[in-house]
Amino acid sequence: MNRITYLLLITLLVISACSSNKLSLSTEEKLKKADDYYARGKYARAAMLYDEISFERKSAATAYANLRVADSYFAINKFSDARAKYEQFISSFPDHDSVANAYFRIGECLYEESLPAQYDQTETINSIDAFRLFMEKYPGDERYSKALDYIRKAQYKLLEKTYQNGYIHYKMKDYSAALMYFDELIALGNTDKLDRQALYYSAKLHLHQKNLEKAQASFTSLQNRYPGSKETQRLAAKFK
Repeated sequence: MNRITYLLLITLLVISACSSNKLSLSTEEKLKKADDYYARGKYARAAMLYDEISFERKSAATAYANLRVADSYFAINKFSDARAKYEQFISSFPDHDSVANAYFRIGECLYEESLPAQYDQTETINSIDAFRLFMEKYPGDERYSKALDYIRKAQYKLLEKTYQNGYIHYKMKDYSAALMYFDELIALGNTDKLDRQALYYSAKLHLHQKNLEKAQASFTSLQNRYPGSKETQRLAAKFK
């Protein structure tokens, strides 16, 4: 037997031994190893073992492993994969004690998956729906207020999207469409950056369209709400 053949044989024996050891692990041993990986922050490795256990339908650890797979993906920011696993957990174990965690995490995953305000906001809208479902199902849960905070942040991102739409139409010189978006923000009566900028562009656009009454109304609101702002200062000379 030549040296190369001998080395190949040894390699095959080692691989075979490793595979045999892996197959010989009991569910309890796999679970202990997976928990150890998880505790040490080795979430990708933990996910692989938890996933194996989750397919062992006769095991008492199946539900726990299923949820842990999702948690592992969540920990390494694989939010789409995590969400799919949380949804699978809810479908498979709707009466499990930890199902509330899955509902909450689905909302978090969707929020984390959502794109910046200038892009499509489907995930943002879906995150609001997910958190509302969580709040409806678990009104006494300690994360209720946190879910509400997520909803507020998501709703503000939608307002940012409205502003971005208005600004894009402004840059495209589609002034009527731009005013529609800016007026939508102004009508909310908020006192924030988006309202200030919407009033500023509203006044500018009404001036451009020679609608002096509406331009004055927008500027007066801007001046009253944000007297020292740069937007007010920029327009002040035009309304003397």
